[in-house]
Amino acid sequence: MTNEGGRGLSSKLWAMQAKYAPYLFVAPFLLLFCAFMVYPLLRSISMSFYSYAGPHTSRFVGLGHYRYFLGDFLLWIAVANTIVYAIVYMGLQIPLSLGLALLLNNPRVRFRNLFRFAFFAPYLVGNVFVSVIFVLLLSQRHGLIPKALGFFNPAWLEVSWLGDPINARIAIVVASLWLSVGWGMVFFLAALQGVDRELYDAAAVDGAGPWSRFRHVTLPGIKPVMTFLVVSGTIGALQLFELPYVIFLQHGSAAGPKWAGLTIVMYLYQQGFDLGDIGAACAVGWFLVLLILGVALVQIRISRAGREEES
Repeated sequence: MTNEGGRGLSSKLWAMQAKYAPYLFVAPFLLLFCAFMVYPLLRSISMSFYSYAGPHTSRFVGLGHYRYFLGDFLLWIAVANTIVYAIVYMGLQIPLSLGLALLLNNPRVRFRNLFRFAFFAPYLVGNVFVSVIFVLLLSQRHGLIPKALGFFNPAWLEVSWLGDPINARIAIVVASLWLSVGWGMVFFLAALQGVDRELYDAAAVDGAGPWSRFRHVTLPGIKPVMTFLVVSGTIGALQLFELPYVIFLQHGSAAGPKWAGLTIVMYLYQQGFDLGDIGAACAVGWFLVLLILGVALVQIRISRAGREEES
């Protein structure tokens, strides 16, 4: 009886282990996810309905923050700056990354690995370091870029890249591209190497030229990666903050000349940390969440529609 009871207890323990062990392994992740993701999200929704004047002073305002922001011209300047930046940035980043990938995927190019690392390296240093570099590169009369342009036209030496609203926006886009083109290139390289070579051979046998092979073989083969880069790049562009903040902070205002560098996230930062109203910052944050969600859904819908038409 003792042996049978011991075997019965052992089998019950093994059955309990098989049943509950997966939950025990998942429990640490669930606890951390709830503590650092779910709770802050729910808490931020609650805080967006309050106005804060310090860590212990709050006043319920309901939808007051949202009504105020809808009529605040600075928010709409930030929205316009962010959307225009995202459109220009994505319109240049995807073609440049794809062009570099096509060039460096050619086996006839020598030192391909060296060039791949050189173009990808800026992404490794981060936004703050790139911002500091571009402050030095664009310095009026003394920066490397004005000096290089001044070689062709001396008037370019006096151009204020960081003091003029139009040039400031161009500087942000150029810095962003220098940082991220190599990152997109790596994804496109992986996608290009995954395209079946037999499709190129079959297209060549059918008399297709380089452009036809690119359009009908390469693009369909890399379309999933391109969709990922467009969606993730757009989300990153809508969250722009570090580059303009660090670049223009050294020139008196983090928002840049005539709010040229003011973005939605910078507006959020000003509400939460400069003005000290964390509730207002939470409201701006949820406005940004809805904007990103809407843009991402539209992009995914367009991509799916394109795939359905092709099929």
